[in-house]
Amino acid sequence: MTSLRKLGPSGLEVFPLALGGNVFGWTADQAQSFAVLDAYTAAGGNFIDTADSYSAWVEGNHGGESETIIGKWIKERGNRSDVVIATKVSQHPDFQGLSAANIRAAADASLKRLGTDHIDLYYTHFDQPDVPVEEIIGALDELVRAGKVRHIAASNISAERLAASLEFSEREGLARYVAIQPHYNLVSRDTYEGGLRDLAERAGLSAVPYFALASGFLTGKYRPGATVDSPRAEGAAKHLASERGQKVLAALDEVARARGAEPATVALAWLAAQPTVAAPIASARTVEQLPALLAVAGLELTDEEVTRLTQASA
Repeated sequence: MTSLRKLGPSGLEVFPLALGGNVFGWTADQAQSFAVLDAYTAAGGNFIDTADSYSAWVEGNHGGESETIIGKWIKERGNRSDVVIATKVSQHPDFQGLSAANIRAAADASLKRLGTDHIDLYYTHFDQPDVPVEEIIGALDELVRAGKVRHIAASNISAERLAASLEFSEREGLARYVAIQPHYNLVSRDTYEGGLRDLAERAGLSAVPYFALASGFLTGKYRPGATVDSPRAEGAAKHLASERGQKVLAALDEVARARGAEPATVALAWLAAQPTVAAPIASARTVEQLPALLAVAGLELTDEEVTRLTQASA
């Protein structure tokens, strides 16, 4: 039985891999999405990450497709109490920004699509610095008090704004962020390490990193001369051109061979070993892509292996 990890001070306990829902309604249709969700939960997974805007960038979509698929799956499986659902506000085409009125309206729309009366973890997706933290936290606190949201969190936020938010919550006795969702992986460390991570650690927040596999680059399938059929191929392949990317791949290969593991599993295990990280996020459009991701739950790197990867990614 895989040990669940505590998510900050929330009391929520989550599987050490969060399943990304960005592909649901994009590269995975409803049937594929249901199969991935079934396989993830059958393996012990319980932490599903989505956003109200997924996948508005796809022609013919409007946003909310991922939440709708997850909601249908929950209804068919009757397993709402078994899963921790995280979603986000600020980027849906009809619900842009973080004004109090928009947060309230977007949350109601997400609840309707998800077919549930509560969201376990509700993130501000992208901070809006021109909106006072007092307005944002006040609106989120209303949702918590109304029972529509259990816990709140922040993604894509500066250390300064996070600090101001936490201070206001504590001063006024309002709902307080329990987690942070930063862009963080072996080839993108300065997007979290430093002041933001230091603050999260001091405040007892858990990190749930996105782009954990650098758009697929850290799976090891992108190699010189290789062609990969993926909507994210261009973003992933750019890392091949950098010395850092090549060093990271070499280190991943070395550790993976020694442990009999996939490079993706090792990359996720490095993240899972970092201070504050509770569960990296990774998505799968097919069931066949899941085993390498789920295997992070059973792979604990040695201090030497973590150091080897950290040095390669410096």
